[in-house]
Amino acid sequence: MIEFGVRVHHLIATAAAAVFVVGSAGCSTDSGESPQPSSTAATETTHAPTAAPPVPQGSDGIDIERIEYLDPADADPAENWANLYLPAGDHGDGTVPLVTIIHGGGWESRAGAEQFDDMARDLAARGLAVYNVEYRRVGTGGGWPTTFHDVARALDHVPAIAEAHPQLSIDDELVIGHSAGAQLAVWAGTRHRLDDDEVGSRPAFGPSRVVSISGPLDMRYAVNHGNGRVIKQILGGTPEQVPDRYASVDPIQNLDPAMPVILFHGLADDDVDPDNSRHYTAAVRAAGGSAELHLVAGETHTSLVHRRSPAYEQILDRLSVVATTDLDRLRSE
Repeated sequence: MIEFGVRVHHLIATAAAAVFVVGSAGCSTDSGESPQPSSTAATETTHAPTAAPPVPQGSDGIDIERIEYLDPADADPAENWANLYLPAGDHGDGTVPLVTIIHGGGWESRAGAEQFDDMARDLAARGLAVYNVEYRRVGTGGGWPTTFHDVARALDHVPAIAEAHPQLSIDDELVIGHSAGAQLAVWAGTRHRLDDDEVGSRPAFGPSRVVSISGPLDMRYAVNHGNGRVIKQILGGTPEQVPDRYASVDPIQNLDPAMPVILFHGLADDDVDPDNSRHYTAAVRAAGGSAELHLVAGETHTSLVHRRSPAYEQILDRLSVVATTDLDRLRSE
C-alpha cells in the first residue's frame, strides 16, 4: 500500500491499448429496503432520451466519429453508441494505442458518456485514440443483465474498430474504471473466466491489466457500507437473494492472479469506502497476484478524474506512457 499526497507518482506502466472507465457520480446511497429479486432490475423512465446526442465537433486536429456497437435489432439508438476520438496527424499501422472510456455513475442514468468529452480530448491530445462508450443504465433501459451485456458487447466491438482504423493498436489492453465503472472494468478483465451461461462470457476482446479508481470492488461489503441501494438496484437484490449474480460480477469473487491491478482511492472519499480497495488489494495478493494500492490524501470520490484535481494531469501524463509499455515488464515490476 502506498499513501501519498496530492501529487500522483509511481503509476504502473502498461501496454498498447487502454480502456478507461470513469463516472462523475458516486455510488453511495442509503441502503434502504431490500428489493425483491428481479430478472430485469431497471425500466425506462419518463426522462429517458429518445435519440443519441450529436457527435461533438473535432478540434486541434482531433477527429471524432460516431460508433454503433450493437446490431440495430438489439440496440437502443439513444444509449448504445460511442464516440471515437482520433489524434491529429498521420500514423502508421498499429501505432496508436486505443483508450476506451466507459463512464460510471452508480450504474444509473444520472451520468452519461458526453460528460467525458474533455477527458477524451485530453487523452487524444497525448496521442491516444479514445473510444468513449455509452450504454444502458438504470433509468435508461438498463439493469440486470442489460447493463453488463452492453458493456461486454461494446468491448467486444473493439477489434472491428481496429479493423476499420488500422492505425490503432489493441494488442494489450488496460481497463481503468472509476466508481461503479471500476466494478465494470475489473469484471471486464475477468470475463474470460466466466462460465458459458453467464452474461459477458466468451469475450472477443479483453484487457490484460486493470486500474480501479474509487471502486466498490467488494460488492458484498459495499452493500452494507453506504452503497446498498444502487448495488441492490443494479443486481436486483441482496447477496442472499441473488447470490449467483454477485458471484458472477463481484470483482473480489472473481480474482485473476495473472492480471495486474492498480488501485487509486481518495482518502477523503465519503461515497465509496476506501476499505473496498484495501480489501481487494489484500485478496489479490493473497491469491498470488499483483496489486498496487495508492491512497491519495485530500482527494474525494470524484476529484481524481476531473481537471480541477492536482492529480489529474499526472494521471493523464502517465497514461500516455503506460499505454505503450510491454505487459511482461509490468508483470515483472
